[in-house]
Amino acid sequence: MLLQPLKMSDKPGGGDGTSVLVETRTRTRRPPLYKVLLLNDDYTPMEFVVHVLERFFGMNHAQAFEIMLTVHKKGLAVVGVFSHEIAETKVGQVMDFARRHQHPLQCTMERED
Repeated sequence: MLLQPLKMSDKPGGGDGTSVLVETRTRTRRPPLYKVLLLNDDYTPMEFVVHVLERFFGMNHAQAFEIMLTVHKKGLAVVGVFSHEIAETKVGQVMDFARRHQHPLQCTMERED
């Protein structure tokens, strides 16, 4: 069997051998972020809320105390902004910790606009 060189006109579709290359760019979007919120209640001690903020959100005592006062005065406060998975994990950790210590502390998350 004798192999013959392929000519441009031998390409499928024939024509003059010119082709157009189209460069496609995919734009990646950042995943949406979620705010983690602590809600005020009349039973959870302020010291416990400060401890939660230090333990689960890495705040120093002064930062945690300020956020705790915001929760106390305004009824809720954003305690962090995270990806969905991390926010969900933090909410679960806080809720479990509060239940284990028999406190009704509520922690929720909502999508950031």
